[in-house]
Amino acid sequence: MKIVLCCLFLIPVLVQAEWTSDAPREEIAPVFEQKDDLLILKSPGNTGTNGHWRKTFPVTGGKPWQFTAMRKATGIEIPRRSCVVRIEWEGKNGKNVYSSEEVNPAYFGNDRTYARPEYPKDVDPGNDGWVKVQGTYLAPEDAVQARVKLILRWTENGSVAWKDVSFSEAEALPERKVVLAAVHHNIPGKRKTPSENRALFEPLIAEAAAKGADLIVLPELLTCKGVTHDYASVAEPVPGPTTEFFGELSRKHDCYIVSGLTERDGKQVYNVAVLTGPDGAVVGKYRKVTLPREEIERGISPGKEYPVFETRFGKVGMMICYDVFFPEVARELAANGAEIIALPIWGGNPGLASARCAENGVYLVSSTYTDHNANWMKSAIWNREGNRIAEGKQWGSVVTAEVDLNKRTYWHGLGDFQARIAREAPVRISEAAK
Repeated sequence: MKIVLCCLFLIPVLVQAEWTSDAPREEIAPVFEQKDDLLILKSPGNTGTNGHWRKTFPVTGGKPWQFTAMRKATGIEIPRRSCVVRIEWEGKNGKNVYSSEEVNPAYFGNDRTYARPEYPKDVDPGNDGWVKVQGTYLAPEDAVQARVKLILRWTENGSVAWKDVSFSEAEALPERKVVLAAVHHNIPGKRKTPSENRALFEPLIAEAAAKGADLIVLPELLTCKGVTHDYASVAEPVPGPTTEFFGELSRKHDCYIVSGLTERDGKQVYNVAVLTGPDGAVVGKYRKVTLPREEIERGISPGKEYPVFETRFGKVGMMICYDVFFPEVARELAANGAEIIALPIWGGNPGLASARCAENGVYLVSSTYTDHNANWMKSAIWNREGNRIAEGKQWGSVVTAEVDLNKRTYWHGLGDFQARIAREAPVRISEAAK
């Protein structure tokens, strides 16, 4: 079904008249309306509703282009899935073109891949119901136009309004490089106090900082290992002695540090990871959500939140050890904006760490007590495809890797999978509960 709107007014409608309505099948088409400067789609009471406004914009191949629009959803259960922008690159005669993006040759050799659609992200939720949707992209060399679709789908009675739609040449995104560091240390022998354990990491943090590390990840429960099996006996408040110690090292070395310890909050004791920043203060903490039987039997309480913290280089989430065995934890962190996940971990399945990266499009930094020669967890830095790009092989060592958070990971046949996750991933439990 195709409906071309007529030009009824002067300047405003001349622009909107270029938009055309369409749907995969007429029986599931939404109701299309144009009101003032709004492009509106409404579901007629059909849960399978699926349709869009579309328009082509001329582009110059090889140059960066930015899409921007404002969106307001009404009565829609999961707007991220139902209100979508899709951008398709086309060459002459409306044909698909080859992508200019770099594809990992380890998987597909040097074969070229067709340019896949782009899915701009929600970048500003706003306070009045209007959400900014935006993305900046490098047009494929052979592209001459971009076909933009403003979509409504999968809602029984909801509607969406779009306005202020633009697609224009832009500045290329700058590099956003960050040096990630993982510490590989076993804390051998026995000690009497958490302070003795903390001191063991001071030279390793200095070594990582000398390598330019922006984020340094230490292992789980570092105040307990070799000191006591009774985690509650060394639990402390946050902020407290351990965060003050690592906060001072963060300030000294102008970096962020993630450390693992037990936190006491009233009668509750939690297994936590704490992020300290360059000003020496606590940036945030994460309370381990999934607890193994050993921690349950020792009276540890589970956390229930998935916080993500803004740093000077990007957004960081944290999870701890057993969390890696469950896809929900990393998915919630990624959905909350995490670009990097820090993983203090005693031991675990490295294949699961790899999966958490690939399925969420995030970098991960793990620090473990497991011997590198064992077929088990590694102290490593993992890329978005789930590959280890650096790993510690000797006790008392530090490994680093530099990554560019603004460089897309482009998969053959999928395109920018990281951008597709928000639009196509299943409804999360936390979303369904709202």
